[in-house]
Amino acid sequence: MERESDGRQRLTLVIRWTARAWAIVTVGVVLLLTVGEGLYPAGLAEWMGLLLYPGGICLGMMLAWRREGLGGGITVGSLVAFYMLHIATAGSLPKGWAWPILAVPGFLFLWCWKRSRDLTGAATGES
Repeated sequence: MERESDGRQRLTLVIRWTARAWAIVTVGVVLLLTVGEGLYPAGLAEWMGLLLYPGGICLGMMLAWRREGLGGGITVGSLVAFYMLHIATAGSLPKGWAWPILAVPGFLFLWCWKRSRDLTGAATGES
């Protein structure tokens, strides 16, 4: 039984560090795109999109280093809110695969947070 717990802890650690490494890359890409392209939003919807997507996912990923559940939730919530805003303003889903790919660390942080909670519950004998 002890070996199974060690394996689960190791997998959780791999997920955590994969999410962290991917988050560093994502924040770097978002910053490069923002600095390289400049910020020229024309209206309120574009400002909201900037706050939700680059701002929200970056904030969430930075918070997730300390509080995985909160940071992952902010990242995934920002992605969902961005998609909803885009549908409301443009009438369709955003094109391209980059939007969800950049938010993958948020899902990984949430998964890691859930696994950590399950492991601590198992360690204390809770079911």
